[in-house]
Amino acid sequence: MARSIVVQPFSCIPVAQRETEICEHKGIGHPDSMTDGVCEAASRELSLAYLGEHGRVLHHNLDKGLLVAGESAPRFGGGTLLAPIRLIVCGRATRAGGGIDVRQVVLDAAHRYLARSIRYGLDNFRIETEIREGSANLQQLFSRKAAIPLANDTSFGVGFAPYSRLELAVLAISRALKSPEFKGKFPCAGDDFKVMGHRVKGEMTFTVALAFVDRFVPDVARYFALKEEIVGYLGRVLDAPGVIRLNTLDDPAARNEDGLYLTVSGLSAEMGDDGQVGRGNRASGLITPGRAMSLEAVAGKNPVSHVGKLYNVLANLIARDLCEQLEEVDGAGVELLSAIGEPIDQPQIAAVEIDSRQAVSAVLKEKVAAIADRRLQDIEQVTALILEEKVTLF
Repeated sequence: MARSIVVQPFSCIPVAQRETEICEHKGIGHPDSMTDGVCEAASRELSLAYLGEHGRVLHHNLDKGLLVAGESAPRFGGGTLLAPIRLIVCGRATRAGGGIDVRQVVLDAAHRYLARSIRYGLDNFRIETEIREGSANLQQLFSRKAAIPLANDTSFGVGFAPYSRLELAVLAISRALKSPEFKGKFPCAGDDFKVMGHRVKGEMTFTVALAFVDRFVPDVARYFALKEEIVGYLGRVLDAPGVIRLNTLDDPAARNEDGLYLTVSGLSAEMGDDGQVGRGNRASGLITPGRAMSLEAVAGKNPVSHVGKLYNVLANLIARDLCEQLEEVDGAGVELLSAIGEPIDQPQIAAVEIDSRQAVSAVLKEKVAAIADRRLQDIEQVTALILEEKVTLF
């Protein structure tokens, strides 16, 4: 069956050509990112358990997670955690016969994910589950003898390429903040950070929030000295000049811990901020208000039939293919819309916008459509990429 693929020129000014631009990245220890990560780890390990037990992934969606912040009393030299962080994984999962304990798989996955992502305060997490059976009509989608999995939602996914100079800079700062080199040089830097970048014409500014770990900070003077050192380090990461502002809420006249971004565990979740699946980074790894975005929570959805996950990943892959394989294409935006119950390789519409210095001719449209068609034809490979952790989800 021929796929509905529409190719057209960009309908608005490309982000990189606009006078202003904003984008954001929430780091691995941000409450929203931790909730995304735990729910995605739960879905992945449950999928692998289903495969091992039944030879196929059964129906599940674990994409309704909530992090409830704890309580703490940070102090220079080391404070105290007073109340635990509660992380609740909520969703639907098939309780098939056999040796799979869904709740235990989810709990183990959550603890393993946190252990490899978070350095301090692991004992302060309390993982809870609220997982029930899925509805009969959604479960039976998995049992239909269809050549291609059927979509279990009517939803859309979006993607874009290439990343702009600002977007690349935000990602570069984010990679630096979670790198072993940075953590080794600055043990005071927690795992919770956020990078907000904005550009006005050619001038870039980055506002960074970074939780400091109190045991590595003896006093106010050392706190501000470390801030200055970190700003200098991050400035050297950038390929182009940019202003870096760190922890702007800090009180420059502070005499004690009050008014400084000081934590016991390096996580704002210990007291300052709650988290929720789908409120963080999109499948691009960024939050980009100047780009088309889906509000779908990608993390935790099943990787076989939930187009809210598959289409957001696939749209980014198609956009990258277009920019890498066609020299005529300077930029691409992709939107994919599913229909519940229809094969996932047959979207209702695949809308592709391209930015090209040349006219968007019939020949170029055919080339673009062919690349999008090939990716859709091989859509089941996206499931493998997700399970092998080879694509960005949040």
